[in-house]
Amino acid sequence: MSRVFRLVRLEIWRQLVGWSGAWWFVVTLVVGQAVAPLLGLFVWLQVPGAGAQVSSYYLAVICVALMTASFENHTFAQSIYSGDLAAALVRPQAPVLGPLGENLAIRCWMIVLGLPMLIVVGLAVDVSYSPLAILLALPALVLAAVLRFLFVWTLAMAAFWTERVHAVVGFGGVLIVLLGGSAAPNAMLPDPLRGIAQLLPFRSMLGFPAELAAGTLTSADAAAGYVIAVLWTAALGYAAVGAWRLGIRRYTTVGA
Repeated sequence: MSRVFRLVRLEIWRQLVGWSGAWWFVVTLVVGQAVAPLLGLFVWLQVPGAGAQVSSYYLAVICVALMTASFENHTFAQSIYSGDLAAALVRPQAPVLGPLGENLAIRCWMIVLGLPMLIVVGLAVDVSYSPLAILLALPALVLAAVLRFLFVWTLAMAAFWTERVHAVVGFGGVLIVLLGGSAAPNAMLPDPLRGIAQLLPFRSMLGFPAELAAGTLTSADAAAGYVIAVLWTAALGYAAVGAWRLGIRRYTTVGA
């Protein structure tokens, strides 16, 4: 296990250095992740009675979005199309470590470059967080980061079968925005859409950690949310392994 951690750490460092020359592109990624929750914040602040909880929720959503963003359709899927995956397959390490290290490195850069925006938004609106709520939200944030990576990585494996991987992953991103808590907090959705959204994995990828941080959930709702997040993490883990085994059987490449 220690060898795996060393390899992941080495991959993160290698990718951090590699992405340091593309900071301007990472800024566009930060903006792309923040646009939907910022629009949601501006809209819901106009609702009578909306106050610090809505502001706190949406600022937390932006933080979660930056810390869990995944772009395997631009990284891992491109290695399938270009044939670079063949080189990764002969390396003495699990093939997932490369995409995982690059994913974590990009997230680190997004957090650093997105921090000024978070400070400006936090100063512009009325937000408040309790230390206990932040602590309760941290495990949910870790689960959200794992869930979103597994979700996007699994969708990105569609590149084994089709050249339209961006459309596949883009559709998944739309579901996250609509049902994950970015377009509207889960509690604001009408029935039965609210109940359906609570059972799907998208809220666990984005809105659930934000709801915990903003202190809008009861103890029972928080416990139910954690159970759903853990179950979906296991399910998407199995889905990712299955998609990899099926995809790698049909993968071929040519060249020097």
